[in-house]
This record gives sequence, structure tokens and C-alpha cells, in this order.
Amino acid sequence: MSSVRNLVIVLGDQLDPTLSALDGFDTERDVVWMAENETEATHVWCHKKRLVLFFAAMRHHRDALRDRGFEVDYHALSADRRRDSGRGLADILSARIRIHQPKRLVMTESGDHRVQSLLQECADQHDRALQVRPDRHFYCDPAAFDAWAAERQRIVLEDFYRGLRREHDILMNDGEPAGGQWNFDKANRETFGRQGPGALPHVRAFRPDACTRDVIELIETRYPDHPGHTDGFDLPVTRDEARTALADFIEHRLPVFGPYQDALWTGVRFAYHSRLSAALNLHLLDPRECVDAAVAAYEAGDAPIACVEGFVRQILGWREFVRGVYWREMPGYAERNALSADLPVPRAYWDGDTDMTCVADAMANVLDNGYAHHIQRLMVLGLFALVAGVNPRAFNDWHLAMYLDAIDWVLTR
Repeated sequence: MSSVRNLVIVLGDQLDPTLSALDGFDTERDVVWMAENETEATHVWCHKKRLVLFFAAMRHHRDALRDRGFEVDYHALSADRRRDSGRGLADILSARIRIHQPKRLVMTESGDHRVQSLLQECADQHDRALQVRPDRHFYCDPAAFDAWAAERQRIVLEDFYRGLRREHDILMNDGEPAGGQWNFDKANRETFGRQGPGALPHVRAFRPDACTRDVIELIETRYPDHPGHTDGFDLPVTRDEARTALADFIEHRLPVFGPYQDALWTGVRFAYHSRLSAALNLHLLDPRECVDAAVAAYEAGDAPIACVEGFVRQILGWREFVRGVYWREMPGYAERNALSADLPVPRAYWDGDTDMTCVADAMANVLDNGYAHHIQRLMVLGLFALVAGVNPRAFNDWHLAMYLDAIDWVLTR
């Protein structure tokens, strides 16, 4: 194969058709490189549905890029685990650099400090320049967050969130917050009451196509001992499916989302939650289209301000804030352990076998769906891990293994 100009790296959580790494792509001289690999699938003991989601979404994105005329060099894992055993992302990339002989490597900044460092080391070993482009997916880039944080003695989510609301004119009326206040948390803490939640709206499901079914078979064959299962996999794995899921949430659950966003009830898996976080974090959805759709529902009178503000806060506030903190504080951030906690993650967090009802119910959701909403994550599983003295790095790795929406920048804190 003749030498190429740019080998463009697209990672598994960068499935954006407008990814900055693709800017200026020359179909005659450039090649996209994507790779499923053993190390990323096993460096934490990944939930089977998490692996299905990533690999199925990556394969669909590969096909979409090829349909648009991009040449894609894609490394797919086989069902035989003896093949690719021990081969990590850098090993596979090194082999392709030797074949393609690119003049440089191009990528959009990673969502994982470890992966970013690994790819830079690989480029250096091959004496290739690695051009790292900004990730346009987010409202706030790390440099802007650093500048904001440097002006303050304490960095507070509420201050950051209000600043982004003003900057992007989101839920604002002549410089003032829509509805007369910034925060509707007091209106968004209802319980389901003793009678329970009653009938809940159906969450849009997506039947696996042939490509996704192939991935399901691969995961069950190659990783039979991993936690969770693949039964009933129904998540969006393409941009079109993700946009359909967003529209379904806006119409059927957003109007009631706010009051019950913190509510728990045994056996209730999704309630009024969006179930969009995995699609967002793989970049199948853009946060702006999610925020814009919610704001449009409010402006059309289809959803109350408390519901819309609660949803917008999760994306514009918390999601942007934790990413900013991650890049500001890494790499030491991941190793902090203020309480010197040293216990391993409880066995029940892998198999759900416990007499503690709240933990058992949350874990049933995690094992079945690779999901738990934020109260289950923080106030049930997180709080128990804290008081039990679980090592924070071990607990962090457990999140990365078990939640479908987990990317390192999302959960390291």
C-alpha cells in the first residue's frame, strides 16, 4: 500500500459525523483508522451490553463513513479469543502505521487521559507527528474551563452552569432566567407516594439488526465470563436511532421528568429518565440538539420549565462541569483517596447477590441494563461504597466496567 498523508484516528466514543479529526479529509490521500481491541475490552471487567453497545455503534459508524466515501481501516475482533490476545490499541495502531506509512496521525482529543497518553507515545515511537484537534462536541473546552476556574477560589457547579446559560442564551429572557429563577430543584424532588408510580410511558426500544446481532454473538462467544448479559439489547447504535430516542423522550417523558427525576421505586428501571446518556457519550447525539429540543418543547408549551431546566442542567451543567474538572485535575485526580479507603468492590456489585433491598434493586438494573439513574448511582451504590471503605480507584473502575454510558472523563471524581 502506498504512503498516506493522514491516518485519522476515530475512537469508540467519537462517533460524530462532523468530528474535527475528519476536517479536510482527502479521500485520495487519507485513511480513517478504527479498532476494536482486547485490552480496552478487558482492562476492566466490562459488562457484556457495554461491549455490544461500543462495538455495534463503531461498526455502524464505520459503515456510515464508508457510505460517505471515506476509506476506513477497521480492526474487528474475532470470536476466537486466542487471536489478538494481549494486543492493545497501541499494538494494533503500530501495525497499521508500518503498513500505511502515514506522514502524520490526526485525532480529536480523547475522553480518556490514559488513552491520549498511550496514542501520543505510539506516535513518538514511530517518529510521527500526532495532531490533536479540539472536541467540538462540548459547549466548553478544557482551556476555557481552566480560565474560568483560575479566577475563583472555589469552583462551584451552580456558578459555572449559570455562566453557560448566559453565554449561550439558553432559557434566558432579556438577561434573566426563564421562569424567574435559575434552579427548580425544590419542585423536582417529588416521590411516587405510597401508591407507587402507576403506569409509566414506554421507553423506545430498537431491535438489533444483522450487524448488531453479529456483535452480540461475538461478545457471548469471546467474553462468556463477563458480567451482565446481552438478552434484550435494545439501545440505539446509530445516529438516526439516537435521534429517534431523543424525540421519544421529549414527547413522552420530558413533560413529567422534573418532579420525579430523583424518585425511586422497587422494580422501576427508567421511569421518566431520558436513557440518552450512552448515545450522548458515544457522540451519536450532540448535546446542543438535546438542549435545543428540550427548550423548544418549553417554548411551545409542551413541557413545564421545571422539567426542562432539570434536564438542561444535567447536560449543560453537570456534564460540562465534570469534564472540565477531569482535564484540569488529571492525571493525579484518578488516584486521590482522602479517606485512605482500601477495600475491594463488594461481590454484590458484580452479581447482585445481597439482602440489602435498595442495593439489590439497583444492581438488578445494572446487571440487566448497564444502567442506574443518578440517585441509585450516588445515594445507594455510591453511599454504601463510601461508608464501607471501598477504594475509590477500584470503585471508579467498577463504574467504567458496568455502566454503558461510562467514559473516563464522565466518572473520575
